[in-house]
Order: sequence, then C-alpha cells, then structure tokens
Amino acid sequence: MIQPIYLYGSEVLRERAQEVDLSDKEGLASLIQDLKDTLAHSDGCGLAAPQIGVGKRVLIVDGTGMVDVYDYLENFKRTMINPVIVEESEKTTEYSEGCLSIPGVYCDVRRPAAITVEYYNEDGEKVVEKFDKFACRMVQHEMSHLDGDMFVDHVAPIRKKIISKKLLNISHGKVSTRYKTKLK
Repeated sequence: MIQPIYLYGSEVLRERAQEVDLSDKEGLASLIQDLKDTLAHSDGCGLAAPQIGVGKRVLIVDGTGMVDVYDYLENFKRTMINPVIVEESEKTTEYSEGCLSIPGVYCDVRRPAAITVEYYNEDGEKVVEKFDKFACRMVQHEMSHLDGDMFVDHVAPIRKKIISKKLLNISHGKVSTRYKTKLK
C-alpha cells in the first residue's frame, strides 16, 4: 500500500531504527511491499522504512529508472534487511544528493567510493555484497536513514546555512510534491 513519505522535521527520521525480527515474515513482507509501492509512486531511487514512519532497519534501492545515465544499473534492485557496512574504501567521491523527505533540496555530499554490506534479502538469506559507483551512493544514502542521519547533515556549514530556510519550510509542511507526505 502507498504510504505518505515523512518530511524533514519528523522525529522518526532522526531516530535510530530497530533491527527487524526475521521470524515476523508476514509483517516484514507487508513493510517491504509498502516500501516498494510508495517508491514506485514517487520520484526516488531508494526508500528506507523510517521515511514511511516505520523505525525498522529495512530499505530498498532501485536504480532501474536511471539506466539512461548509468547503464550498469539496468537490473539494480535490492531489498536490504538489517544491513551493516562491513568495509568501506578510504577513497571518497562527491555527488549531488536529494531525498524524498527533503524535496527540492540538492547538495554535494562526500561518501566512501565503495562499500561492502552484509544484509538479509527478502528470502531471509544472508548476503554480503560490494557496491561502487552510483549503486554505492544509493545504498549509503538509504542506510544513513536507518541511523537517523540525513544527507544535509554531511554538507559544508556554508551550504547548510544557504539551505536553512528551505529546510525550515519543509519542516513546517510548506512544500509541494507529487507524492503523499506527512509531518510528525
């Protein structure tokens, strides 16, 4: 079911999400379907459970809509349950990021260029996978949400000052989107 996306200023976005009990297969399947439905009706390439008001360590990324720019994302879709970064490169890259919870705001963010993540997939199987390029960026961005962290927390202080009025407006619900939003 399509859920509203919580906006910047919502408490759930600043809380550390709890690990998922893998034995709750029905609840987990429902949450994953809600994430998929919500992402499909938004303008994003990833979504974490806190963004739909659920403080659980689940995220989805879908790069298939970006194949015109990054052809290697042609079949890139992942559902990650209880993901943990087990290794990250010393090399970093900078890229302009945006977020469904912070509509209309884009900032350059520096992150590791490659990461290795351990997670459970939808079938409950443990997976260890290495990510680089834009796939790495998407996964890191969504994993940050699971720790109550947002991309604007990683921008230069001067940039944060420049966008502060936009962030304030979003936190008061003064924003227009094509998808359902919520503040809480």
